[in-house]
Order: sequence, then structure tokens, then C-alpha cells
Amino acid sequence: MQLGLVGLGKMGANMRTRIVAAGHEVVGYDPRPEVSDVASLEAMVDALSTPRVVWLMVPAGDITRDSVAALADLLDSGDIVIDGGNSHFSDDRPHADLLAAQGIGYLDCGVSGGVWGLENGYGLMVGGADSDVAIAMPIFDALRPPGERADGFVHVGPVGAGHYAKMVHNGVEYGLMHAYAEGYELLQAEPLIEDVTGTLRAWTQGTVVRSWLLELLVRALEEDPGLADISDYTTDSGEGRWTVEEAIRHAVPANVISAALFARFASRQEASPALKAVSALRNQFGGHAVVDNSGKSVGETATPAP
Repeated sequence: MQLGLVGLGKMGANMRTRIVAAGHEVVGYDPRPEVSDVASLEAMVDALSTPRVVWLMVPAGDITRDSVAALADLLDSGDIVIDGGNSHFSDDRPHADLLAAQGIGYLDCGVSGGVWGLENGYGLMVGGADSDVAIAMPIFDALRPPGERADGFVHVGPVGAGHYAKMVHNGVEYGLMHAYAEGYELLQAEPLIEDVTGTLRAWTQGTVVRSWLLELLVRALEEDPGLADISDYTTDSGEGRWTVEEAIRHAVPANVISAALFARFASRQEASPALKAVSALRNQFGGHAVVDNSGKSVGETATPAP
């Protein structure tokens, strides 16, 4: 089967390699000529036999919207576009409607696996019509992990369902990572624990908290004991925010995911205005000592407020 692949960054390039290894032909386009198979989006479309399947692996937002609009003008009725990026699920219906006006099918596909997907396969969550999924299935089978299809691929529902499932997946990921991080910090804080990394490694087999994420944390600690070379500044991709927004919309209590997201916000503050306010209030009502910006205690209020 042929596939047009737009976007040959870390994920896209690895996906191309995995698809080709499964015996399919990939015509890749990227604005960077040194990694692209063709000189333009138009050239990629011309190189594909009909009916065409084109996979977008580009950043969510304007770049994806512009790419969908361009393909709507270039493709023919019966072709299919797959958005495999981290688009917001609310973008999928407008994309599908724009393409449907030209007789072009649309699938949204949440993709998980990161840089390890080339070796291990990618978890795929797809939204769209049954007929379009069936046409693209050889590509999905090439990308997913080996074994039972249902263990690495799901046709979640109609257009938008794939990206919604991936959004929630990433929200869960936030919570899992932060739980492991808190456990790591608590182990590190206790003098009785002489081998923190070894303790975490012992959890990776047989225990109820074993997971690939835990294995990656152990790998990171083995490469950089104490994580001395890493800042605590942590960005968020946006999908954690979207998950919390959806939890609010559906009145679903997402305490862990919300707390993990807010912890990332806190990591990006040089100083916390909220905790400064708490310190000031303790001083005002209780006469408790406060600490100045240099870390020096500036004493207690002589006469606490009533």
C-alpha cells in the first residue's frame, strides 16, 4: 500500500521507517528538503496512486488546519486524510466537513509511543467512518505493536473520537508521571533508603505499580543519578489542560489529573505569589516569622493581630 506522509520530525520519520519495514511505500513531504522525499505537497500528491491516503503528522493548530485546507484543494474524491497529530477534538468535525465537500474522507488518529514507537509500535486510537478505517487498516497494522490488534488499536467511534481518547490518555499520563515523581522524592528524602534507583527498579517487575513509565524513570536515574542535570521546569503540551476542561464540562471529578497539571504550572514559577501571600497572612494573624528573598528570617511580628 502507498501512503503520503506529511511531517518528518521525530515521530513522523520513525513512523515512515516502521511502515516501510512492513512492506509499504511511503512518499514523505517535509518543508526541510534534507529529509523530504519530494519538493512540495503537490509533488507528494502527484506521486501517489488513487485512491490516495495521506497522513498528517504536523503540529496541532494552524499548521494542521492549513495542511487540511491545502489537501482539500489537491486531493480527489475517494481519497482519505488522516490527522495523526495532537489536534483538539473540536477541530476534527470542521476538517471532516471541509474535506467531505470534495468527497474526501477524514480520520482522526491519536498516536502514542513517542520516540520508542519505531521499535515497540504505536498505540492508535481512531475516529471516523468504518469504510475509511478499513481502507487505511494496512497502515494501522504496520504501526501498531505486534500481537492482538485490540491490544494496540481501537476504532473509538465517529470523527473526533480518536483525538478525544488520546487527550484523556495524555491526561492520565500526567497523573501517572506525577505519582511516580512524588514516590521518588519521598524515597530520596528518607535516610533509611540507601538505594533509591534500585528500589524503583525493583518495582518494575511483579509489583502492582510496574509500568513502562516506571522503567523510563529508572533509566533516567541510571543515566543521571539524582537528576542533577535536569531542571524542574516542566512544560505541558496542552492535552492535560484540555482533559481538565472536559472534566469540568462533564462534571467529572479529575482530582489527580488536575493536581498534576497544576504542579507543572508551579514548576515554572521562580517564586510563588500564592505562597508569599500565605506567608504574609501567617505573619499578620499569628506573628509567625517570615523569610526574605535571600532566605534569611526577618523575625516575628511583635504584637500579633487579633
